[in-house]
Amino acid sequence: MLEGKSTPDHVHMCLIIPLKYSIAFTIGLLKGKSAVRIHRYMHRKRQLSAKSFCSRRYCVSTLGLNEETIRVYIRQQEESEKQQLELDFE
Repeated sequence: MLEGKSTPDHVHMCLIIPLKYSIAFTIGLLKGKSAVRIHRYMHRKRQLSAKSFCSRRYCVSTLGLNEETIRVYIRQQEESEKQQLELDFE
């Protein structure tokens, strides 16, 4: 993982995936492992609910010369979302 940022409802990541692994395999592995860890954590805290942890959807974009632009976007995502929420409430 080159860059990453999480919010309460989603995660942005900039990854390098070796060509021998498909994008679908890699995303499935990441989402599966994270769902198991979240479930274990919530079970220990006695905060289990019937909700699922991961959406079946995801968005993928390949990078070329724009890698730094994407990495800056990921870093600034939280601030951007806060500004959007402020605009929505006005």
